[in-house]
Amino acid sequence: MENHSRDKGKATQTDNEDKDDLKSVLTLQRHLLMEAKTLDSDLDFAFQLQMQEAVSASLSLHHPSSSLDVTLSPPSDMGFDYVTLMLQDIERFEMERKDREESEEEMRRFRNDLNRSIYDQNFARYIMNVPEQEWSNYGDNYERPYNGNVVEAQNEGFRVYVKGLVSEERIREMKVTVGGVGVAICDFWNNLVLELRKKLDGAEFMTGEMAGVEAVIHGLNAALSLDLKRVTLFVDDFLVYQFITGRQQPGQSKLGTKVNEVSLLQKRFTYFQPSFAARNDMSFVFKLARDAIVSQITWPAETSNGKGLKETCMICFEDIDATQMFTVDGCFHRYCFSCMRQHVEVKLLNAMVASCPHEGCNTEVTIDSCGKFLDPKLVEIMSNRKKEASIAVSEKVYCAFPRCSALMSKSEVLQFTRTVMLVSEQSGARKCVKCHRFFCIYCKVPWHFDMTCIDYKSLNPHPAREDAMLNTLATKKQWRECIKCKHVIELAGGCYHITCRCGFEFCYTCGAEWRNKKPTCSCPIWDEPNIIHNRRRRH
Repeated sequence: MENHSRDKGKATQTDNEDKDDLKSVLTLQRHLLMEAKTLDSDLDFAFQLQMQEAVSASLSLHHPSSSLDVTLSPPSDMGFDYVTLMLQDIERFEMERKDREESEEEMRRFRNDLNRSIYDQNFARYIMNVPEQEWSNYGDNYERPYNGNVVEAQNEGFRVYVKGLVSEERIREMKVTVGGVGVAICDFWNNLVLELRKKLDGAEFMTGEMAGVEAVIHGLNAALSLDLKRVTLFVDDFLVYQFITGRQQPGQSKLGTKVNEVSLLQKRFTYFQPSFAARNDMSFVFKLARDAIVSQITWPAETSNGKGLKETCMICFEDIDATQMFTVDGCFHRYCFSCMRQHVEVKLLNAMVASCPHEGCNTEVTIDSCGKFLDPKLVEIMSNRKKEASIAVSEKVYCAFPRCSALMSKSEVLQFTRTVMLVSEQSGARKCVKCHRFFCIYCKVPWHFDMTCIDYKSLNPHPAREDAMLNTLATKKQWRECIKCKHVIELAGGCYHITCRCGFEFCYTCGAEWRNKKPTCSCPIWDEPNIIHNRRRRH
């Protein structure tokens, strides 16, 4: 370790000497160019002076009586000014050199902070493993000052998460293809060490796999800039994973060149292990890549709140204030609030769960995020719709009180009731999770205290007014009730073999159960006019 520190110190000293020499050369070059430019200007002025004197002498010989007024003009830049161009190149090179030195200095401080952090964590873990008795006796004497020459990061394992994206976006009237890269470097305990977001140049000529390989290159270079030697690389694109593991060779020559570059970078690590990760585990680095894309499709403009950024919505093609753009969690596609409101409302009206409007994207729009643009009542409807879709039909239970009618699952309401009533499972009493009132899960009425379900039904043989109206309508329309889940079903056309959404199969004519795809009754399976009617409707 001492030899390594000594060698590193010598290398740093050599680098500083090289930088000083470069500064001296640039200063001398600039000085010589300025002298050359001054000399060239003086020579040009002297030449013009001689020419004017010759012209004046010639004119005086031919027109001795005339008054001559010959004035000197400043040196003109009639030819190409190579000296100025070279000076501009030196200034540009000097600016780039300063930026590079500042970047290197910032990275050097970052590496030192990283080494110090790892050192402190290791020492803290060491102290945690000290026996209690030993700590009580000698705890005050434990100290291990940090030595700045110790390179802790090279001995630790790090995780590098990368994601590259290429996306077709719109900037005002123009369609553009832009790309972005997201990189996140974490320590062994998944604590974030460094995150990067960069745009991809030439994204219009890239495929998704090409962008993924570019992201790998950016991630590995970032790890090397931190002097990391042991890394595990995480990607969520299976084809990119196949490329960097060598299990599949890329077909394109340009992509092959990039894959070879990855192979060369791998050799600079003492330990390198690629790993295929699930999309959910890469959401944070996916967002970094999307942020890099968004930064390329926004532009500064005057907004209602003063100066801000604007962005084009891919649905309505309007230029929208960036603060009024909605980002779908998971895929991070962006659309304006107005378009998202209409999209979600249409899905709700059609009893569907809203997903991202982007073509081919099935990311579900989360309920919590919809509160930014939806009415609170619609958010509640959306929440109920999602809950309804998540509960099996045979497990659904609704509160018996009409003004509540909260949707619950049988297991949910039973568990909630057990907190106040131990014998609820035998009695049929349930406590609503929303209004906290008791109802009977069998009779589907408010709870009948001190009365069994049989006694209640004998005392109340007639159904409630609302149920009676539904039964009358069902009889009139010849609807059939599923004996398992009690849902009412209408046969619009086809055969009489019914499969309820709860999975129960029965005969629509008499209600008898079907078993093993066979009827248990002697009713006809189909009626010809009904089949013909159904076929005509479809055509």
